[in-house]
Amino acid sequence: MKIKILLFSLLISLSFGLIAQIPAGYYDDAQGLSGAALKAALHNIIKGHVEYSYNDLRDFILKDTDEDPDNPNNVILLYTGRSQSKNSFGGGANDWNREHVWAKSHGGFGTNPPCGTDAHHIRPTDASVNSSRGHKDFAMGGQQHPEATGCYYTEYTWEPRDEVKGDVARMIFYMAVRYEGDNGEPDLEVVDQINTYPEPEHGKLSDLLEWNIQDPPDDFEMHRNDVIYGYQQNRNPFIDHPEWVNAIWNPSSSSSSLSYNYEITIFPQPATDKISIKSDYLMKDYYDITIYNLFGQAVYNSDDTYCDGGIMNIDLPELKPVLYIIRISGEEGSFTTKLTVQGR
Repeated sequence: MKIKILLFSLLISLSFGLIAQIPAGYYDDAQGLSGAALKAALHNIIKGHVEYSYNDLRDFILKDTDEDPDNPNNVILLYTGRSQSKNSFGGGANDWNREHVWAKSHGGFGTNPPCGTDAHHIRPTDASVNSSRGHKDFAMGGQQHPEATGCYYTEYTWEPRDEVKGDVARMIFYMAVRYEGDNGEPDLEVVDQINTYPEPEHGKLSDLLEWNIQDPPDDFEMHRNDVIYGYQQNRNPFIDHPEWVNAIWNPSSSSSSLSYNYEITIFPQPATDKISIKSDYLMKDYYDITIYNLFGQAVYNSDDTYCDGGIMNIDLPELKPVLYIIRISGEEGSFTTKLTVQGR
C-alpha cells in the first residue's frame, strides 16, 4: 500500500508553530491577508502588551525566557551559545547582560517601556560581545569575532552565528510590526540598508529575509515565545508563522523561484520507505536533505543526494503518519516547508 505525502508549497516551515501554545483565535484577524494589511492586523493583535521594568528583565524575566533546558541554573547567551550561571549578571567581560537586538539607538528609545523593556527582542549576551555588536546592523560578512567565533563583523554590520540567524531576523521583524508610532511609541522599519543610525530603522532586509528561511524556529525559540506570552500577553507572530515574514516584506516570492510544488509518494519496503521528490525547481545536482519531527529533532539526514532531471529518490526510516519538516539545500539556496504523512 502506498503512503501519500502532501508537501505544501509554503516557503517556510509552518509546522514548528503547531506545538507552540497559541491561544485559540489569537491570529484570526490576520488570516488570509498579506502585505500592509497583514502587517496592520498583526500590529493590532500584539500591541499594548503588559509592560515590565528594565530591572525586571535582569531579575527574573530573562532568567526564565532563556533558561538552559539542560541546566535550570543557567541561561543560554545569544551570540556565543554559552551556558552561563544566572547569577553572573554584570559588567565584567565574561558576565552576561541585556542585549537589545533592535539596537536602542536605532530610534532612541533607551531602556524605557515599552520598546526598551520588550522581552521579545532582549536577550542575555556576553557583556564584551554585546559591546562589540554595539548598534551595528545585521548583515552577512566581515571578520570572525575572537570570542563569539560563529559571529562575523565589520565597522557597520554584525552577522550572528548560524544557529540564531533566524531568531535575530524574527525579533527584528517583530519590532517593526509591534512599534508603528502609536501613542508616542517609535515607528520602527526594516530597511535594505546599513548604517542608517540613528534613524528608527534596522537592516539589512535582504539578509534577514534569507536568515528567516535558513534557520526556522526551533524548540528553544518557540518555548521562549510561550514564556514571554505568559508575562507580556503578546506573541512574536513570526515565530508562530514564519511564512508571514515573506507575506509582508517579500510578497512576490510566492510566484518567484523560491516557491515550490511537489508530488511525493512513499513506497514502503521492509526497513525503509522510498520517497520521490518531483519539482521543476530541482536541477541535475546534489542536495542536502534533513527531515525534522515537531520537536526539532532530525529524523533523517542525507548529504549530497543526487537529483536527476527534476526527480530525487531517497530511502529513509519509516515515518509515522504525523507532521514533519523537510529542508532541502543546494547551490541555489535552501528552504524549509512542512511535510504531512497521511495514514496507511
